[in-house]
Amino acid sequence: MTTHSVTNQKSNKALNITLWIAQVLLAGMFLMSGFMKVAQPIDQLSLMLPWASQVPAALVRFIGISEVLGGLGLILPALLRIKPQLTVWAALGLVAVMIFASIFHLSRGEGAMIGTNIVLALVAVFIAWGRSKKAPIQPRS
Repeated sequence: MTTHSVTNQKSNKALNITLWIAQVLLAGMFLMSGFMKVAQPIDQLSLMLPWASQVPAALVRFIGISEVLGGLGLILPALLRIKPQLTVWAALGLVAVMIFASIFHLSRGEGAMIGTNIVLALVAVFIAWGRSKKAPIQPRS
């Protein structure tokens, strides 16, 4: 084994570990946020998220369901190695959610809110890139 291939294996392993850490952290964030939007009564939710009482409840619930499904999609397909490409699609879906969230906050004059949206979108882009190009998970055979 050449020095180059050993170095390449170590960097691939490090990238794989980094991607798993990013996937777990991002999934945890979206699962918590999503479950909150799905399960809490709107009046309680609006104490933390004032916009929740200013849009239709169905929209709040739809966003929550999207976040929960995206969070599950970041972990389960890759972990179970059943259609692991779905992890890439889940990450891209969460990028879309963050783009729409940024547009929503900008339309309401809440520009200070989009920093978090941008960071979460960038982490999701990193996951999509890593799992599609650099460290894809192979499906179970």
